Amino acid sequence: MQHESVQNYYGKVLQSSADLQTNACCSPEDMPDYVKRVLSKVHDEVLMRYYGCGLVMPHVLKGARVLDLGCGAGRDVYALAQLVGPEGHVTGVDMTDEQLDVARAHQGWHAEQFGYQNTSFHKGFIEKLDQLPVEAGSFDVIVSNCVINLATDKEAVLRGVYGLLKAGGEMYFSDVYADRRVPAAMAADEVLYGECLSGALYWNDFLSFAKRAGFDDPRLVTQRELTIENPALEARVAPLRFNSSTYRLFKLEGLEPACEDYGQAVIYKGTIETAPHGFQLDDHHYMEAGKVFAVCGNTWKMLAETRHAEHFEFIGDFSKHYGIFEGCGGESPFERDAATGGALSCC
Repeated sequence: MQHESVQNYYGKVLQSSADLQTNACCSPEDMPDYVKRVLSKVHDEVLMRYYGCGLVMPHVLKGARVLDLGCGAGRDVYALAQLVGPEGHVTGVDMTDEQLDVARAHQGWHAEQFGYQNTSFHKGFIEKLDQLPVEAGSFDVIVSNCVINLATDKEAVLRGVYGLLKAGGEMYFSDVYADRRVPAAMAADEVLYGECLSGALYWNDFLSFAKRAGFDDPRLVTQRELTIENPALEARVAPLRFNSSTYRLFKLEGLEPACEDYGQAVIYKGTIETAPHGFQLDDHHYMEAGKVFAVCGNTWKMLAETRHAEHFEFIGDFSKHYGIFEGCGGESPFERDAATGGALSCC
């Protein structure tokens, strides 16, 4: 699919989210209160032109430099601008003039609402992030909301993200994934592509691309199955199934292929303003405030070597290895031997 087709769909065909023909580019209705608060201060025209599929507003953003890939009319940029505060900055990049025109038209209005101006917008292609007027290794967080599926070279996007992140930075993003590789004929359908369906990556290819780009342990945060709710388009994509998933990818050295046990644990202090009772790292790591929580070496690094560190107490180190982290790192052959009495099958 060519850039021009996507630019036409999002610049001319779609005038508001009401023009979408499926529910793929729609955010979940259950939002945390802090997200509702910041969205309530975003201009109505910006909200009307929102086409995301998830929530890309992680915790601990005060003072951060954030980049939004495929920012569109700027909904997430203006929401994140409130979370980073006057000491932070949010940059949006998009390839569609009509979307950027709306985003820029309301910069002054939002600055007046917030009491500060901390946003900027650039026209560009997310497959060519090295051509943006920004410095390599300069962002704490990079977000994207249902846009990478529209990219012509998805692996190039992930490589570019890795280059723009600071050490310890993270990509936190939502996108649409398919349960198998999308057939070429379906990928050429401009409506299905514009609706964020036929450009979707097969989920296992995404994991491979992410690891090749340098993100060694992708973490799934949330996922929900997409019900297309358009019989005609649903028939055109059958039998493929799609879901909207939010992942976080950390730029960290030394992450291991599996979850390894070093006898480590953390205690969440409960000091993140938007998460006073517990911190959700991913879909299987919820850390209740004040409680000792055993972690693998990779999870330790994701907390200790990132912007989250000050909000945790850390117990242990990497001096002694105890094997695979139970229930998290794949089946150990020693555990299998014990369960089967030593009899192994060929598969």
